[in-house]
Amino acid sequence: MDSTLDTAGNPRLEEIIRRRIEEKDGIPFSEFMELCLYHPEEGYYMAPGSRIGKSGDFFTSSSVHSLFGRLISRQLRQMWEILGGGLFTIAEQGAGEGHLALDILEGAAAEAPEFYRNLRYRIVEVSPEGRKRQAEVLGGHGNRVDWCELDDLEGLEGCLLSNELVDAFPVHLIENRGGELREVFVISRGEGFAEELRSPSTSEIPAYFERLGISPAEGNRAEVNLKAVRWMRQIGGVLRRGFVMTIDYGYSARDLFAPFRREGTLMCYYRHIAGENPYQRIGRQDITAHIDFTTLEKVGEKERLNPLYFGEQYRFLLGLGFLETLMEMQERETDENRARDLRLTLKNLIVPEGGMGEIFKVLIQGKAVGHPELLCGRPISEVVPPV
Repeated sequence: MDSTLDTAGNPRLEEIIRRRIEEKDGIPFSEFMELCLYHPEEGYYMAPGSRIGKSGDFFTSSSVHSLFGRLISRQLRQMWEILGGGLFTIAEQGAGEGHLALDILEGAAAEAPEFYRNLRYRIVEVSPEGRKRQAEVLGGHGNRVDWCELDDLEGLEGCLLSNELVDAFPVHLIENRGGELREVFVISRGEGFAEELRSPSTSEIPAYFERLGISPAEGNRAEVNLKAVRWMRQIGGVLRRGFVMTIDYGYSARDLFAPFRREGTLMCYYRHIAGENPYQRIGRQDITAHIDFTTLEKVGEKERLNPLYFGEQYRFLLGLGFLETLMEMQERETDENRARDLRLTLKNLIVPEGGMGEIFKVLIQGKAVGHPELLCGRPISEVVPPV
């Protein structure tokens, strides 16, 4: 059977969800998504298996090429310099297979040995299987890497880093019906699941839009990521001095909740096939939603995190020397076919017009660091040679 047509889910997880629905007479979609992705034994991110890369369900920028992490290490090095040198902690949450951490560490070791000597890399990872795979990948840097809980980072000086983390937080689904916000609840129907609109499960949902000063248009569906709000408050609390770098796909609030975006942004991924039905392949497919960067900025400011940079991934990478480094790598490549393959591979990181380079954004916030000019913020006119 073609795996892309296989819609069967994990029967054990399906039964767990049904029991939860029966106990509560329906659950908010956010709770359904939490169980699908993070149930301790059966959740998509908790169970053993490959999720990233050709053999998985989706690609990340760090899985495209090691240059992505190498360029990020340059920005981290400048952050270290801004803080005055000395011990610098990089704390990455949701490190996937560990490849971004590896590329950052190896980039620092190759390009900035003193920075590397002062590095401590801490990983916040909820999955035991994930920790195991990361430890295998990062074995060569074992004396600099350890694993912890987010609260263990209290007093951190350095940078809190995440790459495609927030988009996987469980979201509430809401619709504007007759000028009122209604929330999607999941109920059982026959052998499957169905939706029912009810009053919001928490007052935090209307407060979310009050903070933004906007609301979805009549008849529109949208996602509300309350966990992202709590997460930003938490990391703002544990960071004493330094930076927060959030890399993910998303929009400003006005773009995310624009009238034309009638069905929201919720998507599912299975074997690199995108779908819109979260009620199939339960526990076997990723579920994700674009993030609201405006809310991250507003909540962060309440925690004394000042926005220092926000832009598309292609601008971020160009500012860090993407083109110069690509040309250097091509000059070292003696085989014309491999040089062409290198260009095509790296092109994926910066392609605009709906590609990774434009869909992915980078938000950098700073606490007790002033308002430095970051390396990634170099104008394109300085990094792209005139034609």
